[in-house]
Amino acid sequence: MSLSVMTYNVEGLPWPVRHGRGKAIKKIGHQLAAMRARGVEPDIVLIQEGFREEMWDLVDLSGYPYVARGPRKGQRDDDYLKGEKPAFRHVKYRDKGEGLGKWGSSGLWVLSNHPIEWVKSHAYHYCAGFDCLANKSVMLVAVQVPGLPTPVEIVDTHLNSHGASKVPSNRSNAAHHLQAEELGRFLQAGRTPGAPLIVGGDFNVRKSANRFDYIMAEYPFMVVSRWCHERPGACDTQISYDGDAPWLNTQDLIGFLNGDAVEVSPTAVEATFDGADEPVLSDHDGYKVTFKLTPRTP
Repeated sequence: MSLSVMTYNVEGLPWPVRHGRGKAIKKIGHQLAAMRARGVEPDIVLIQEGFREEMWDLVDLSGYPYVARGPRKGQRDDDYLKGEKPAFRHVKYRDKGEGLGKWGSSGLWVLSNHPIEWVKSHAYHYCAGFDCLANKSVMLVAVQVPGLPTPVEIVDTHLNSHGASKVPSNRSNAAHHLQAEELGRFLQAGRTPGAPLIVGGDFNVRKSANRFDYIMAEYPFMVVSRWCHERPGACDTQISYDGDAPWLNTQDLIGFLNGDAVEVSPTAVEATFDGADEPVLSDHDGYKVTFKLTPRTP
């Protein structure tokens, strides 16, 4: 059986940071409904930067029957790194948004065609620059896919930006590394042992092997673009890849891990909302992967 997953940073930032985004968010909902009418909608949509109230219009218009929302701006969670005393000042660049409180939620949403059994989440303790105004987080949902013996667990996250944070690289990279550590600890604590896993989101790793490698060191999973690149012909790849490390060509990643009872393998990769079948409605394209899910014989 197959399961398609799309990650999409919808650029749902409020005024005055962005102008006209409310209309674009609603158009995304209309386009997802049009994809549904053609039978090509993703089974799961992982959204980042869904800060605006118009997100509820997107949800209603899209037709997805199951929805989970990530941490609100007031959520605070235990510090997985407490006691390790990371050499990181929480407030260093107040004029770049640090120490001013959370002005927005996590911006994370999961839309699903299949029932969502439970939701877990964690708000990151560390951030840098203007990213600190959002409650950057990770959420984990369990989705019951018909015909499988166990739910598929799916991660949506958004890690600290680089240049957009408007602080020096050493500062934004340090925050990104700490969030990667928190992500790893959260998955170690929150995942069901042996469950099949799909991971997606805006990892902010474009052109940064250092950031990518740090994430993989903390909680390794198979990244679809690398898996397909290393196995020519294994995936129907309808997206342009350049160079020897296509996973560093984008901020957005989707990855996976096999479960004890379900094997997971990507079969197709495509761009959405890139001006081809769907209009460009964000500063990111959508990134859609179709997986084959195969129950393993005991």
